[in-house]
Amino acid sequence: MKKIIGITGNSGSGKTTATEILRKLTNADIIDADKVVRELSVPGTEYLNAIKEKFSESVLLEDGSLNRKELANKIYNNKEDLEILNSLTFKYVVQEIRKRIEESNNTIIILDAPLLFESGLDKECTSVIGLIAPFDVKVNRIVARDGISEEIAYSRINIQAKDEFYIDKADIVIENIDSNELEDKLKEALRILKI
Repeated sequence: MKKIIGITGNSGSGKTTATEILRKLTNADIIDADKVVRELSVPGTEYLNAIKEKFSESVLLEDGSLNRKELANKIYNNKEDLEILNSLTFKYVVQEIRKRIEESNNTIIILDAPLLFESGLDKECTSVIGLIAPFDVKVNRIVARDGISEEIAYSRINIQAKDEFYIDKADIVIENIDSNELEDKLKEALRILKI
């Protein structure tokens, strides 16, 4: 039977780093929800057509591909637009992720999904690890990763779920302040989850 470990948490909580460590420790298949979104938002896909229909041509680049920056600016300043985008994403991306889980021959799958609970993908998981980190740590990571201002990083985090949400819903919660300690914490999580 497949064991599916969900990894979730806010932007800047260290999901990608945790996923890479878990891949090394377990030899699992990785399904990265953000990557699936990127793959599904190329010209000609139903997902991109649906986004274009809802948000107009202004969210497209000249070559017809998705202008991520433009779309991010729209959704991070408008809760209604964020909800519209999420409902489209859940419809198309969740379907694709379920298909990939089904097609994987590995007995362990790591599902890296920021909106794991919101999309209902937690129901696919055997267990869920929630990552949390202090606000300033998350901001610094986002600024370094995306090359954006602290102000934009603040606004991104502020529209996401609070740490309490993950503490309440995840099977195991890891506070990820120091990346050097993360591997030991993940090893302990795997031991608890008997993986």
